[in-house]
Amino acid sequence: MEKTKGSSREHPIIRFANFIDHSTSYKNAKKAVDRLLHDQNCRYKRYFDLFIIFLILSSVTLLIYEVKHPLPLWMDYYDIYFVSLVFLIEYILRLWVYSDMSTYIVKEYKDADFIGKEFKVWSVFFKALKRKLSYVVTPAAIIDILAIMPAYRPLRVLRIFVLFRFLKLLRYTRSANQFVDVLASKRFELLTLLFLLLFVVFTGGIAIYVLEETHNPNIETIFDALYWSLVTISTVGYGDISPVSDLGRLISVIIIIFGIAMISFATSVIVSAFSEKLSELKEERIIEEVNKSHEFLIICGYGQMAKMFLRIKDRMEFDYIILDKNEENVRQATHDGYAAIVDDASRFETLSRFKTAGNKVTVMCLSHDDIENIYITLNAKSVSPKIRVIARASNSEIVSKYQRAGADHILLPNEMAGTMMAVAITKPIMYKAIHAIFTGQNVALLGEIPIYKDSLLADKKIREIDFRLHKLVLIGIQKARSGSFEFNPDPETYIEKGDILLVMGKKISINYFLESNCVGSCDRRLDLFS
Repeated sequence: MEKTKGSSREHPIIRFANFIDHSTSYKNAKKAVDRLLHDQNCRYKRYFDLFIIFLILSSVTLLIYEVKHPLPLWMDYYDIYFVSLVFLIEYILRLWVYSDMSTYIVKEYKDADFIGKEFKVWSVFFKALKRKLSYVVTPAAIIDILAIMPAYRPLRVLRIFVLFRFLKLLRYTRSANQFVDVLASKRFELLTLLFLLLFVVFTGGIAIYVLEETHNPNIETIFDALYWSLVTISTVGYGDISPVSDLGRLISVIIIIFGIAMISFATSVIVSAFSEKLSELKEERIIEEVNKSHEFLIICGYGQMAKMFLRIKDRMEFDYIILDKNEENVRQATHDGYAAIVDDASRFETLSRFKTAGNKVTVMCLSHDDIENIYITLNAKSVSPKIRVIARASNSEIVSKYQRAGADHILLPNEMAGTMMAVAITKPIMYKAIHAIFTGQNVALLGEIPIYKDSLLADKKIREIDFRLHKLVLIGIQKARSGSFEFNPDPETYIEKGDILLVMGKKISINYFLESNCVGSCDRRLDLFS
């Protein structure tokens, strides 16, 4: 057997594995195929699944039609060549993405080279191949290969294997998959019940065969006895075989009692499994609906602040979901008409269920516990640095900890409430004006004007824009480069890509200004308060 060390010339298998493992195009292609076959969030998977389902149903339909009608030649070719070829290609693709031989070989080679160990090329190659071929013996792969066999027409008996194509629907219909998953979660209970069922069937069948084989004309073989036992225990009772002796009837009574008990037990097991799974399925559907949105909120904690914020949900242009560890809070949120699930947002697995790539995701930490909010902030930033985090802090002394955790905006509701109360007492007119602006009760509204690369405002000076013509007042500008907010900026300030203008005016004025100066991919979203 050929052996190699890290210092020796690399074997062709190692060179090829290295080439594949470092090929970006190869990895991207394999990742794209894997997403198409397995990722529910892939935009093309739904169409691929519908295409395969159509092939399955059309193939089974042709099998039924062929029983009493001759098939036209083109239908025969469609079934023999096209459908079978698509299933064969799908099988090969699933085998391809099942495991990565090149990555395994390269890893083993690097490990051997690092510790100076002798590297057995063919031994590692066959181990990698064994890992790859382990897919072949999985139940889904066996069904796939049996679904391809009807293409071999010289053996007409193989036509019955078309029915295995029907079993492929289990993979492409979500409800069937969920049903199988529910049953799999209770495999121990169901297997125990199956073994008990087989024991009773065989015991009852053997007993009736021994007792009635000589004087019951309907029981001639042990198969007849086992058939009778299975029909009886299932409480179907076809009546084609029935006991004629008293002992035989006694065995029937015992088997029927066992059958009723086992059917009741199986029913209770399945119902309890579905009851346990129901909430999980509901949560998955809620998360999937949220992930379809380009922009959404993840509200962590359903307390007073969350309730106050959600009162303006009718004016929000994006979806949201509430996460709370407390089941009572989630029940209350659901009762109030909000989408909520029981989950811990401080766990990485929780937030990683949401689609952050390509989406604008905002996490709102509204729990009363500062430590929990900080953990949620850290978790959100570890899932994706692009996630915007708005966190509630109990006091200003802990703000620095939120900033170190990565929070983009920190709310101090207690201090803000105290400030507003002081303003209401000392400067009531100012308080009314501020309250009117932030609640949208009057003509004055605040709006954000984002500057994108295709905006007509980009690369202009502020003095070049006539805000008064649009009946708007420029409050300030958020500079993208420095990250600072300039209140009442200098007229010579340049407006650059990524900046955000804060303006005040009527809603109709802000909308018209957006429409007049934004083209292409410009985002016309107004601020929440508009």
